[in-house]
Amino acid sequence: MGPAGGEARPGRFFGVYLLYCLNPRHRGRVYVGFTINPARRVQQHNAGRKKGGAWRTSGRGPWEMVLIVHGFPSAVAALRFEWAWQHPQASRRLAHVGPRLRGEASFAFHLRVLAHMLRAPPWARLPLTLRWLRADFRQDLCPPPPPHVPLAFGPLPPRAPAPRRRASPLVDTEKERDHDTEAFCTLCARVLQDEEGPLCCPHAGCSLRAHVICLAEEFLQEEPGQLLPLEGQCPGCKNSLLWGDLIWLCRMGTEEEEEDLELEEHTSEVTQL
Repeated sequence: MGPAGGEARPGRFFGVYLLYCLNPRHRGRVYVGFTINPARRVQQHNAGRKKGGAWRTSGRGPWEMVLIVHGFPSAVAALRFEWAWQHPQASRRLAHVGPRLRGEASFAFHLRVLAHMLRAPPWARLPLTLRWLRADFRQDLCPPPPPHVPLAFGPLPPRAPAPRRRASPLVDTEKERDHDTEAFCTLCARVLQDEEGPLCCPHAGCSLRAHVICLAEEFLQEEPGQLLPLEGQCPGCKNSLLWGDLIWLCRMGTEEEEEDLELEEHTSEVTQL
């Protein structure tokens, strides 16, 4: 299996968080946002708009980041989740979620929306983690998260540095081979091209290397009506593998420019103005 929900993955981090206002004048207000650096982001919110905080939170602090959903495969996936959580009434994926009830606190409403989001496609099939950063704010979600979405508690562990960019997961083994030797998909026996980013089993001694589509079809034999696998058994070593971890391992060498992500972080705030 890949990294557990409580462990820090090296490199990229994409999270969607919920802030809670502790200011007596505005107590109970909440704010949903996207971040690549939770600790820095909450500091920006509390420092005000001129220090990178959002317009809606500026001058209304202190704010506390009480929970965060992380494990998104990309910034785009996290930003789409953020938008739907901010605007459940406008998301066709959440048409079954009723509007905020009279007397329902904003915090309770946002947790109710989150509970349904974690059970709705496409988010229900992502390798997400729900982390309560403040245990005293924790509430059981109804409906509960899917079995593959772990609950974590406390601050995020320090992240390991991102690995340097590599041509492909095959680069190390290719150095040991003759340049004329081609690598083949374990499942379909066709040639693996570097640019296709083959999926590799992380277990020691397992030689599985496969096209994304080939391994997806293998995993989906038990779920023929789905397009995206959740998990499956490695055809090589027979160990159980989470699909999200395989994709993460395949893309681990791809580094995003932090400046671009910062732009996305601030762009996401425009939707809340």
